[in-house]
Amino acid sequence: MTPTPLLTADLPGTGGRLKAELDDFEVEEIPAYEPSGDGPHLYLWIEKRDLGGEFFLRQVAQRLGIRPGDVGTAGIKDRRAVTRQWVSVPAETEPRLGSLDGDGIRMLKTTRHGNKLKPGHLRGNRFRILIRDVGTDGLARCESILGRIRTHGLPNYYGSQRFGRNGETATLGFRQLREGPDRRLSPFLRKLSLSAAQSDLFNDYLSRRLTDGLLRTVMVGDVLGKWPAGGMFTCMDATVDQPRFDAREVVSTGPMFGRKMFPAGGIPAEREAALLRDRQLTPDSFRGFGQLLDGTRRHNLVYINDLEVASEDTGLRLSFSLPSGCYATVLLREVMKWDAEPDEA
Repeated sequence: MTPTPLLTADLPGTGGRLKAELDDFEVEEIPAYEPSGDGPHLYLWIEKRDLGGEFFLRQVAQRLGIRPGDVGTAGIKDRRAVTRQWVSVPAETEPRLGSLDGDGIRMLKTTRHGNKLKPGHLRGNRFRILIRDVGTDGLARCESILGRIRTHGLPNYYGSQRFGRNGETATLGFRQLREGPDRRLSPFLRKLSLSAAQSDLFNDYLSRRLTDGLLRTVMVGDVLGKWPAGGMFTCMDATVDQPRFDAREVVSTGPMFGRKMFPAGGIPAEREAALLRDRQLTPDSFRGFGQLLDGTRRHNLVYINDLEVASEDTGLRLSFSLPSGCYATVLLREVMKWDAEPDEA
């Protein structure tokens, strides 16, 4: 898959180890809304320890005597970690809630809401991560790296776990883009592999922009999005929109190619077209997949307002929040400067 250049490549990393102990990696969901307290769905605030996301959902369903499809979540959380998230289940399971606790699952609180929890119903995730075995100057190195990220933002790459082991999922997606839909694949795998290919193309676009010194430059034709969220529009005058970018009112976006993607103009559109040519693709490659490839755009940068580091006896503790769809491993790679990205998911 596309090698992604670092924003802080000139700054030495801390090195170190991740997830040496289960409690070294904590993730807490930031919900898109608070449950209302009333309705036909139970909302359970659950802590899980060292459980894969899909296995966790099956365990909740089995212990409550319901189908896995009746369990709602906003997102899948890391396996080797301590994670806290909302889970929704039908209200009639309330008498059986006592069977949930144990073997890596602990229910912390319960309430109700009017609708089932669905994927994407979250603002982001809050992380507390311990990096062990850093060098004696690890804190100083980390502070230098975080200072640049606080100032310039973090390139919003997709983490390598998006692409499957050795990039196999993305490779399957690119094969479909070049040869057409593979009906032998399950609908889930078709969608997953096409999304992985889209994500790799975005990483390629963003890598080229960073390498060419354009990460923080607004160009006429850029599609800009309001920060942290909001509508998109095309830049018609860079002298107007560059100050808005610098003030963090807007951020440039990159392509998630598809039939309904908001089109760029001018030089940005030429750069996107060149990327497709280099990958032996055309805009027509994304047709014929229906809603699997609607297309969208993704922020090129993410600003982290609560990015902190503290020194502990066993290493450095990073604390930060990321919007939904952003990857903690992208930040950790900047800090630690590893060669091979460890598994986050």
